[in-house]
Amino acid sequence: MRARLAVRGFLRTLLLHWPRVAVTLLPLLVALLHAVGAVRIDVLQRFDDIIYDARLRATSPNTPDPRIVIVDIDEKSLAEVGRWPWGRNWLATLVSELLNRQRAAVVGFDVVFAEADESSGLKQLRQLAQGDLRLQPKFVDQVTRMTPILDYDAAFAKALENRPVVLGYYFTADSDGRTSGVLPQPVFETSVLQGRPAGFTRWSGYGSNLDILATAAPMAGFFNSITERDGVVRAVPLVAEFRGQYYESLSLAMFRTLVGMPQVHPGFAQDSLSGGSNPLEAMVLTQGASQLRIPVDERVAVLVPYRGRGGPAGGSFRYISAADLLGGRTPALALKDKIVLVGTTAPGLLDLRVTPMGETYPGVETHANVISGLLDGRLFVKPDYAAGYEVLLLVLAGLTLAIALPLLSAASAVLLSAIVVCAVVGLNVWLYLAFGQVLPLASAVAMVLSAFGLNMSYGYFVESRSKRELAQLFGTYVPPELVNEMLLQPDSYSMKAASKELTVLFCDMRGFTKISEQMEPTALQALLNSVFSHLTDLIRSNRGTIDKYMGDCVMAFWGAPVDTPDHARLAVKTALQMARSVYQINEELRAQGLPAVGIGIGINTGVMCVGDMGSYVRRSYTVIGDAVNLGARLEGLSKSYAVDIVASDATRRAAPGFVWLELDRVRVMGKAQAVSVFTPVADAEAGEQVPEAELQAWARLLAAYRAQDWATCDDILQELRQYPAKKHLLQLYTDRVAALRRLPADPGWDGTTNFDTK
Repeated sequence: MRARLAVRGFLRTLLLHWPRVAVTLLPLLVALLHAVGAVRIDVLQRFDDIIYDARLRATSPNTPDPRIVIVDIDEKSLAEVGRWPWGRNWLATLVSELLNRQRAAVVGFDVVFAEADESSGLKQLRQLAQGDLRLQPKFVDQVTRMTPILDYDAAFAKALENRPVVLGYYFTADSDGRTSGVLPQPVFETSVLQGRPAGFTRWSGYGSNLDILATAAPMAGFFNSITERDGVVRAVPLVAEFRGQYYESLSLAMFRTLVGMPQVHPGFAQDSLSGGSNPLEAMVLTQGASQLRIPVDERVAVLVPYRGRGGPAGGSFRYISAADLLGGRTPALALKDKIVLVGTTAPGLLDLRVTPMGETYPGVETHANVISGLLDGRLFVKPDYAAGYEVLLLVLAGLTLAIALPLLSAASAVLLSAIVVCAVVGLNVWLYLAFGQVLPLASAVAMVLSAFGLNMSYGYFVESRSKRELAQLFGTYVPPELVNEMLLQPDSYSMKAASKELTVLFCDMRGFTKISEQMEPTALQALLNSVFSHLTDLIRSNRGTIDKYMGDCVMAFWGAPVDTPDHARLAVKTALQMARSVYQINEELRAQGLPAVGIGIGINTGVMCVGDMGSYVRRSYTVIGDAVNLGARLEGLSKSYAVDIVASDATRRAAPGFVWLELDRVRVMGKAQAVSVFTPVADAEAGEQVPEAELQAWARLLAAYRAQDWATCDDILQELRQYPAKKHLLQLYTDRVAALRRLPADPGWDGTTNFDTK
């Protein structure tokens, strides 16, 4: 039942704030449209790219990979050997140096050899031998003998033949679809896909190597990369499509050559959060019974796992100038079992890219990073379910903010928004570091910040005016805790007088007259202020409203201006805490050699008039009425019955969680009807010990007293003497019985005690 009421109350409160909820949901709607692709927001995509780049730089190992070496056709090499392209005789020498003298494991070329090498002059010599000098046998014979030496392409092809070399080539997207050279064998054909969709990059043309070279070195891979809209290279296709056949990249071809030429198969997901049927999620390398799954994104590409800054000074890979190898200046076996990539860093050869690691990053090093990632299993990928993840995250975070922010204070709203941002970022980073998943983050962060900003702006500019007015009205009378609660629904409160059932409490401090005789006025003032500050804190902590201070008396009430169904229970709880706190105060007074103080508390529950009352000179938020007057009278009775707290029967009925001792039936001044008065002796809900035997004895005493059975009263009074806690009350009834037994029995007497003073 309580849970159902709590839910209803929560929904009612949320309904009161529906404009702020709607405002908070606007960023969520925009972010969802971006996530599902209905409205692409470029700034969010750019923000995601910036986040990815920053995270990549922050988590890159920045350590060298000793397994991979880059042979650099650098400015030094161009100066020593000559401008590019070099004669293939130099390349044949370079390959022989790498594979024979250095014993490299595999060599890959990030260059293409699309045109025949005529730098030796062999073509011209053949033309002469077949033309003007054909009648010169010695010349013709000399040309024939020199052909194997001067045919640089053949020499280069011989150096490549049956060696672990992977040539490079490139695909183009020309509208003409021009082609040159010879493509290698595809890794698989369209039939392998069995009609299932896949987002391979598709090309219309290519530039590949000469037939003689492709025949000598049949392994080749394309070195195309993917340049994003901002011009940054973050990914490379692992496999690409050309005319219904599928070809591998340079990095994949080199990796397969290194590990024994496993077969390549497309790997489809068994389940997909993004909808559709089984998207392509990996390239599977199969060799015998072993398999290696390489995760790919919707473009069948992998994000380049950059190790750090690029170039010879970057420290990610070892660079060796091609000139040093060609000049024999590199010690033999210095590259034994290394993976060698031949590329260039010379600016004039235009193979420098913009990457997350820098604006002049050598293109050859992107392939080195992919190979390194394949060897380590350290590859990042944006999975097919990225869009579904983004939508789910946005909905959870957005609804949390939309429901909670309108109900929170500014400080709490800042804290919640910070927690949501940290949770979103933390989950994203964890999935990245633990599983290599690159998932969108910008939309969620932007949505949270926008939702918070709009919510706070609406609250400040639209709701703050009514809240400020409410705070000005009630701030003087009501504890800040209740004012904050009232500010959640400012339209529900006003200063107009109204009749409500409330509980009022009067607390009078006794004994300050004696103390005042022994203390200086300023010291007495400080003591009184300290005591009342402590009592006020107790009232405020239990949702009470301070009505006024009257000398050494404080008046408070519960149930207004904020409706509090358990106002009687809170008032009684406060009274018990106040009585116990006085005992602690007395310990401090005794330590100072001062007399102890007493306390008298009266509590009554009933219908009262509450509102802003007074004159134009001075007004206050207060309660008036007969029920208030009775509460004041009960406070005065506490001294007569020698108890700290006197409460009416109405309060007792409204606070059943306490154990009560009935004191008497009384008729106070100004009230014709008699009322039963009680004092609380234990908080049953708090598990306090209940004196059952004593309470039963007091109940029997009152029954005998009202029946004028004085003999039974004597017996019960004798029994009660074993409980010394109420000795003053016991003496009161002992004296009453002794006085009344001398009088004749009164048939109309009901045991009511009349009090004629306030």
